[in-house]
Amino acid sequence: MSAQTISLVGDTLKTAPQTLPERLQIRIDSLSAEALDEDRVVDHLIWEARQVAYEGQYRQAVQLFTDAIEQFPNEPRLYRHRGHRYITLRAFDQAIDDFQKAARLFEGQEDITEQDGLPNDQNQPLSSLQTNTWYHLGLAHYLKGEYEQANLAYQTGLQVADNNDMAVAFTYWKYMTLRKLGRDVDAGNLLETISPDMDLIENTSYHELLMVFKGVFTPEELLSQENSELDNATLGYGLGFWHHINGRNERAQKIWQQVYNSGNWAAFGFIASEAELAD
Repeated sequence: MSAQTISLVGDTLKTAPQTLPERLQIRIDSLSAEALDEDRVVDHLIWEARQVAYEGQYRQAVQLFTDAIEQFPNEPRLYRHRGHRYITLRAFDQAIDDFQKAARLFEGQEDITEQDGLPNDQNQPLSSLQTNTWYHLGLAHYLKGEYEQANLAYQTGLQVADNNDMAVAFTYWKYMTLRKLGRDVDAGNLLETISPDMDLIENTSYHELLMVFKGVFTPEELLSQENSELDNATLGYGLGFWHHINGRNERAQKIWQQVYNSGNWAAFGFIASEAELAD
């Protein structure tokens, strides 16, 4: 086991050596080799570091991104990706610095679609350099309890999002941010933009949680489904938040503790639950 960081509640977070699923390894090898063949050095370096992160070696991934930044200091993608892994390592201030740097560098430039490690069912990448930067910047501020700054980042992200999946992701976190700020009316108005029959490819868990916040779904409907570990962390944090805003804080704390006990500590729902427990 390799120690990676300390959690917000003081536990050492470790990872065991991991072998990537064959499908993912083949795809990374292909994309990395293609980048080298086409002399896209930055893309190759990004995939090299992303693979290390997928293997759970987040500190090493950050170092690889740092080495790449020394070679290409004006490449916004490197700051965006390193910032993501700073969030994983609970280094929120460093993450914020990286996302802000990325935003300054890509200002006025055409957006860049980001390839997924494992494609979704429709083999259609949904996120971009800009949406990922604003999404993760908002998250880093949210996890620090800096809700005004988080709200600004999410609002900017909503403005550049060009598909339902990203709009749902931004709306989910922005809704909770507005509730944290006590802007309940604005939060309720935001939910009016979300309908039960939206055409989605990936972010169904966020959408289902928004339906719970809206009163369309019940928590029981979500918990009765079979979900991945990532979905469980997402649903757990969101349902805990729903109990919290409805005055059932003891129930919320219990759910967040269950998420924390799951051990899936790189998931954003896990980190958010951890932040609530540390508050």
